[in-house]
Amino acid sequence: MEKKAVFFDLDGTLLNENKVVLESSKRAIQALQEQGIIVAISTGRSPRMFDWLLDELNISSYVSMNGQHVVFEGKEIYSNPMDLDMLHDLSTIAYDNGHGLAYSNCQQIRVNADKHPLIYPSYAHMKIDYPLVEKEFYKHSPVHQIQIYCERRHAQFYMQRYADYTFLEWGEHASDMLPAGISKAVGVQKIMEQLGVKRENSYAFGDGTNDFEMLDFVGTGIAMGNAVPALKEQADFVTTSCSDAGIINGLIGVGLLESSVFEDVFS
Repeated sequence: MEKKAVFFDLDGTLLNENKVVLESSKRAIQALQEQGIIVAISTGRSPRMFDWLLDELNISSYVSMNGQHVVFEGKEIYSNPMDLDMLHDLSTIAYDNGHGLAYSNCQQIRVNADKHPLIYPSYAHMKIDYPLVEKEFYKHSPVHQIQIYCERRHAQFYMQRYADYTFLEWGEHASDMLPAGISKAVGVQKIMEQLGVKRENSYAFGDGTNDFEMLDFVGTGIAMGNAVPALKEQADFVTTSCSDAGIINGLIGVGLLESSVFEDVFS
């Protein structure tokens, strides 16, 4: 039997609106693992923001920070810290203009201001404690991903100044900033290479703008019912929402699970 792998985005996909994993999703993941199908996470989050979930679901491979850091079976296989000179320039401009920054690496998250009015609600929505403040964190620690918190009109300034970087907007006032060419698809490919999984035997679930490349790269891309419209149009299959058994319905819909095994879920 050829190896297969399934990659799951977190927010709005494996995690529902309340930031919890449905029991039906837990059962579905366990069923995949019992069949020998590899299950991995692929998220924009830093590992420290979902390490609890890895233990809960018995998952040891993941793509984090939108492809900037990749772990396979508990071991780091890819790490791509951002340029120090760029970080210094960005940090100085953002701080002088009162814009929020969050610095993420595979171990820590730091922010450039205490109780910033745009940073605070973003972390509260994710049910994560406000990070420690250290505005010069980048000077002594690697940074894999930056989150910029500001009004959209100000975000355009950063996009123009750092034209060789990619900006992924999420929420009303937040954007992830990454080196050009980096996406979840980069990390997914690295895990597939380690596994020896053929592209046609790979699957991915997502809901947001940072999932386009991943769903396009894998053999079968599955969009959640709550996904942005453009992702639904691109996907090979559209399942129900993250709060309406979207994971298990999607896995049944693409033929990875049998519906008869989960009749109680739909009764």
